[in-house]
Formats: sequence, structure tokens, C-alpha cells
Amino acid sequence: MVQRIERQFAGRNLTVEKGRMARQAAGSCLIQFGETVILVAATAQENPTHLPFFPLTVEYREKSYAAGKIPGGFFKREGRPGEKEILSARLIDRPLRPMFPDGFMHETQVACFPLSADQENDADVWGIMGASLTLNMSNIPFNTLLAGVRIGRIQGNWVLNPTFQQLEYSDVDIVVAGTEDALLMVEGGAMEVPEEELIEGLDIAHKGIQELIEIQKAFLGDERVPEMEWTPILPDEELKAKVENLAKSRVEEALQLSEKQERNQAMAAVKEDVLARLVEEDDEYAERKGDIKEILRGIEKNTMRERILTQGERADGRRVDEVRPITCEVGVLPRTHGSALFTRGQTQALAVTTLGTSRDEQRIDSIDSSEEITKSFMLHYNFPPFATGEAKPYRGTNRREQGHGALAEKAIQPLLPAYDDFPYTIRLVSDVLESNGSSSMASVCGASLSLMAAGVPTRAACAGVAMGLIKDGDRVAVLTDILGLEDALGDMDFKIAGTRKGVTAIQMDIKIQGLTHEILKEALERATTGRMHILDIMDQTLAKPMDDLSEYAPRIVSIQINPEKIGDIIGPKGKTIRAIQDESGATIDIDDSGIVKIAAVSGEAGDRAREMIEAIVQEPEVGRIYEGPVKNTTTFGAFIEIMPGTEGLCHISELQDARTEKTEDVLKKGDITRVKLLAIDERGRLKLSRKAALAEDAEGGASGE
Repeated sequence: MVQRIERQFAGRNLTVEKGRMARQAAGSCLIQFGETVILVAATAQENPTHLPFFPLTVEYREKSYAAGKIPGGFFKREGRPGEKEILSARLIDRPLRPMFPDGFMHETQVACFPLSADQENDADVWGIMGASLTLNMSNIPFNTLLAGVRIGRIQGNWVLNPTFQQLEYSDVDIVVAGTEDALLMVEGGAMEVPEEELIEGLDIAHKGIQELIEIQKAFLGDERVPEMEWTPILPDEELKAKVENLAKSRVEEALQLSEKQERNQAMAAVKEDVLARLVEEDDEYAERKGDIKEILRGIEKNTMRERILTQGERADGRRVDEVRPITCEVGVLPRTHGSALFTRGQTQALAVTTLGTSRDEQRIDSIDSSEEITKSFMLHYNFPPFATGEAKPYRGTNRREQGHGALAEKAIQPLLPAYDDFPYTIRLVSDVLESNGSSSMASVCGASLSLMAAGVPTRAACAGVAMGLIKDGDRVAVLTDILGLEDALGDMDFKIAGTRKGVTAIQMDIKIQGLTHEILKEALERATTGRMHILDIMDQTLAKPMDDLSEYAPRIVSIQINPEKIGDIIGPKGKTIRAIQDESGATIDIDDSGIVKIAAVSGEAGDRAREMIEAIVQEPEVGRIYEGPVKNTTTFGAFIEIMPGTEGLCHISELQDARTEKTEDVLKKGDITRVKLLAIDERGRLKLSRKAALAEDAEGGASGE
């Protein structure tokens, strides 16, 4: 039976439907907003897995047919998910994951397929609402309604779910997810927006979320599918008591060690010793390593949290509002265009800037646009295993790395100069060399310094800090600059990046049932204080961009030509432009509007290429004196080339003051002579005079080319 509901949301028609598609899934729904349609389906395995974590997978896969396109490439079918799909899947996954019950270990999948793209409304936020609906209408134990919205601000007015066109004029682009009572996830960027204004936007977003939850309630009604049979997979109480008796005091001692490696080694020794003692008591405990490890993790978590809540002291000895020691270095790599090493405690990021031309732009085929999208700024984040002292296989960029890189890219993007003022493609790479929490925010700091070291005229320095939360009933502790341990065992990871003026990027994930307005406000206020502290230290190393680019970076010069002359520069089969590039050593790019970009490492090469191009495209100017070769002679005068491919006639009467009997008496083919352009007739023919040029030269007049 098909069930359907229609409502108005954010000024557009919203339709929710179930019972027509994907009926064998545990739950499925079709959401249409405008003419964008997304199918969301949820399934779960009947039996639990052996894995020591909840195996939830969210997939967001775009279909090219949704935008009336055929995929590029040889195979003509969708391949591995692109960056947009991966980031959208993370947006949907993060608010869902903490809402599943503890101990539910059945493999669960949520699939989101945008089936129609109107190229006005993004489908990603509807994946959050679709996941909520499908899980709540299924037999999977998920009993919380949630939703997501995108919030923008245009000329001071907040807009819910702005279109792609509206976002071009918005100074905020943030996705917010939450329940009826609290926020669960925040992700996005802004143009240096003050924190208090962001709080206003988040409140408006929450009202939109509440409106969508009311629509879900009306759609689902009171009838629900009976929940599947499942048993929480939790360590038994007897084993838990034994492990606590053997390990609790030693875990407390281990957490007194401020150094991460020493602390980890001490915890590893505790685990090994506890397991050995239990196996000595009963061989069956050898088969329960996973349970023992999970109990020890719980002891570590409770001990760490209690110490913070009661003593206000963290694992590394800091106060709750204290930032770790920071060091900054720039120019650490001699041949790169710009480099910086940012170290905060035991987290270190090496950020390297590379400048390129328009040929280096990233080209993206997206269902959200009718045309191919290009990116002239990219920030890539890498997290090698040695950063945490581990030896693991290198298997390409994972979702976490892509997400962290995208967040840092959002933080830096608003501060870059306009492309017309600085026509470079910019690639930033942040290689995390050490990690103990907040590596994405260290990447933001390193990236800002690296850009300034490269001479990129950024508007301001940018820094980021990650905030944490420990909450137990009414006891609350907000943590500044969290450690990896506090991220893993705490209740929140709230990253805020920006300048002295305001926020440029924000990301929040929580593990509890939502975040109140008061805690959110305190976290933002403390983050502002932490960010200013970090910016003060960064300014001591490099307070403004370097005056000059690296000697190894390309110099790019832009000139505007008549678009009708583009073919003259390119030449037959590209012969002319290749000859200019080969002779000058410069790289030349031309767009359809007639903008020519000349890139060269040396200024001499760029100047030579520019001269050659200007010689080709310049228009004949009446009254100007030119110098050129005689291409041919006739009884009535000489044809002289004044510019490449442009000839004019110097009549025999204009060769000299005296009477000329024969053209060859004055000029022969191949001679170089100076002539003045007297006129251009209605048919485009050029009238030249050698006599007039000689007269002006004799008078000491203006000389030409």
C-alpha cells in the first residue's frame, strides 16, 4: 500500500512517500523537494556480527541519470563514490550513529540514492530525514526521530535550505542535524561570521528541524513495526567485576602519565597482565579477549571522565581551558612554493602550498550542475599510520581523511584572494606527522601559515581549535583543545576555525542525546578564546603574507585580447601557440572570453611570450609608425608587413619625397623599412607611407614599432 504526504517547507513543496519502491528493505521512503528526489532504504542482518564495534554503513551514491547525464570515462557507468558522495554519506552517518542502542551489533546499512536532481536543491540533507524515517518504520531498534537542514544567510536574512543559486550570495553554508529537543551535528563554512550570529542561525535551523520532525510524526502515525529480536552484546557482570578488581587502580595510575606513548604502554601492560591472570584462573578467558578489552576501555573511560569532573584535571595535566604548547615554523622545505610546520602538543601537521595554472584546476562532473565544475583551490589531508606510532597498510584516502581535508578547505577558502586578482590554482597538502587529537585544526593553522609563506595574499590568518565535552547528569566540563583520548572517550568533538573577525568553518559531532543551547554557547565562547591565543602565537612567526612568491613558483600575467584573435594565437592545429611556448618557455592558457594567462617561472620568459602574443593580436592604428619587411614589390608600390599576418600598400608616390621611377630603386623584397599608417579604407586595406615616416623621424617625432 502506497502512503504519501505533502507539505510546504521553506517555501517549496515537500513530498514523502513509502510503499512504492524498495519494498524488500526493512524500511524505505522516497522524498521529493522541488524536483530533487532521493530514495533512502535501511536494512539490518538478522544475526549480530563478531566485530567489536557497531557495524553501521551509510552509502550516498549519485546517479548520473538524475541530471540527464551519461557518466564520463570508458566504461560509461558510475564508479567509486566521489568526494561529494563521501562527504554526504558522512553528514548522514554522524547524527544517526549515537542514536542506536548500546550493545546492538547487527550489521546495518542505510543507502541513499538521489534519483532526480533539479540542480537547485541539494539532496544531501534529505538523506538525514530519509534515514530517520526508514529506520523508524523498520524493525531495526531505532526509536528517535531526527532531521537535517541547511542554513544560509543572504544580506543578513537567514534562509532554510537555500538553493545552489542562493548559496552563491550567502555568507553561511552550514548543515545542521538534530532531534526535537537538541542538536546532534553541525558541519559547514562561513565568511568570518561572529559566534553570536552563528548561534542565532543554529536556533533557526533547529526550528526547521522541529518542523520536519512534525511532518515525520504525521507520516508515521502511531503504528510501528514490531522491533526485531535482539540481545545487547555486553560483557557479563561477573567478568566485569573481576577485571575491575584487577585493573582499576592500575588504570588510574596509567592515566596519571601525561605522555601519550607512556600512557599507552602502561595501559597495554595492564591489559596483558589482566588477561594473563584471568587465563591462569580459567583457560576459557583466552577466548574472551574482546570482552576483556572492552571492559578495560570502560574503566579507562570512567576514570578519565571522573578525574576531569571532580578534579578539573586532564590526562596530560592541563586545566580544562588550557591549550597545549605550540610551535610554528615556516619555509621548512627549500624547493616548495610555501611550507609550514605547526606543532601543538603531540599533534603535528606539515602543510605545503603548490601554485599552478588554470590547467591544474580540478574538473568535477556533478549532477548538481548542468556544466562541468572546476576548482582552483584544493586542500588535501593525509594521515599516515606512523602519526600514531602504528604500522598499518596504506590503502588510499579513507572517508575520515577526505572529511578532515574538506573541513580545513572550508576554513581557508573564504580568506583567499579573488581569482581575477590572483589567477593561480592553489593546492595545499597537510601531512599529519604526529597525532594526539585535533589534527584537522592543526592542518588549518599550518595551511594558513603555509599560504602566507608562499606569498598568497590571504585576507587574514586562520586558526582552529577542537572543543570537547564530559557530561554526567548535571555535571558538565567543556574542554579546550582535546586530546585523542578525550575525543574517543568524551561526549563531543566540536571543531571551530576562523580569524579574529569570526568563524570560517565549524563541525560538531556528539555521542550523547543532543546538545543544549547553554553548552553550545559556552563551547563557542571558549573556542573563541582558544583561537585568539593560537593566532597570537602564529603572528609571532609570520603575521602577514610574504611580499614575493617563491622563486620556484610560476609567475602568471593576464592580458585581454579580442576574442576574434584567439584563432590567430592558436594557429593551424595549434602550431602558433606551440611555437610561442617553445621559444619563450612559458605556458599559455586562453579562455573563450579572450583572457590570455601567461605562466612562467622566470619573468624574462613571461615577458617574451607576452611580446609575441601582443605582436599577433594588436590592431593596426592609424597615425602610428611601424617597422616591417617588404613582402612584395610591384610597379605601383611595395607591400609591407607591419604586423604578423597584416600587410599594407605603400604606393610608389609615398616611397620618398623625390619622384620614384621604379619601386625597386627604393625598396626591394626582404628590406626592413619604417612606414606610417595613413588610413584604412572601408574594405580593410591599409594605406602606408614611407615618406611620412621618414619626415617624422627627421623631425624627432614619436617613434613606433
